[in-house]
Amino acid sequence: MAIDWSGALGPRQKGIAVALCGLEGAPRLLHPADHRHWSREAVLHLLRDDLPQDTLVGLDLGISLPFADAGAFFPDWPASPQDARALWALIDRVCAEDAHLAAASFVDHPEISAYFRRHGGREGLRFHLPGAGHRRGRLRVTEQAQARAGCRPYSNFNLVGAAQVGKSSLTGMRLLHRLRGAVPVWPIDPLPVSGSVVTEIYTTLAAVAAGRSAGRAKMTDHAALDTALAALGSPPTGGTGPIDDHSADALLTAAWLRTAAPREDLWKPLDLTPELARTEGWTFGAP
Repeated sequence: MAIDWSGALGPRQKGIAVALCGLEGAPRLLHPADHRHWSREAVLHLLRDDLPQDTLVGLDLGISLPFADAGAFFPDWPASPQDARALWALIDRVCAEDAHLAAASFVDHPEISAYFRRHGGREGLRFHLPGAGHRRGRLRVTEQAQARAGCRPYSNFNLVGAAQVGKSSLTGMRLLHRLRGAVPVWPIDPLPVSGSVVTEIYTTLAAVAAGRSAGRAKMTDHAALDTALAALGSPPTGGTGPIDDHSADALLTAAWLRTAAPREDLWKPLDLTPELARTEGWTFGAP
């Protein structure tokens, strides 16, 4: 299962797409029973209560914030969490009054906001840390690995621009906090011997594996999607004409997860240490 996620405001999200494929056949889109579009709460319910048995779930968001570059998520803030699970809990607690798993209260927090770049030219004084920053903001180790694979990752502390993933990542961390005890999240949790597991994905990695360049990762018609699916050994979806890029991303990535899941090397990245697993996590498929 691949889930293209969204951090947009509102009860329903046009940017959320959920695709599922079995061991054979073409991937297919899943839709909520009561609406055209998914809500974040509906996806949480799906993962917690209605997930098919033994499913590898890829969430297209960052499951944590940079930690290794400065030894903390929020350096010099005494209340900075010590690991990813404590970070998820903090976000959910600060945003308890934010409806629809939104995270506005977190980035507007009087102390935490200093670490984020927000709209309106509001770049926090700690967005760039001396010796630890990147011109697009702080990056996790896995995001540096994504860059080596030809992708252009952006910092989860950046909340501005079409390419930003910060908002979706923060709302996703609220979902992950509420999944506790239901489904393990690799590599924050060990990979289970059996059963379902949630991982972080980056849909551009799936597109590159299907023969597209990182700059041409997005697809908006079924012909391009079917060509990419064929490169992964998947049958076509049977659709024709235009398709929104969120749905295309989810469909292609679900097919890629089917081919990537048996690869032992993808579960054992060379740079993934126990400390990184506990704090920053990793993107499945990043070298």
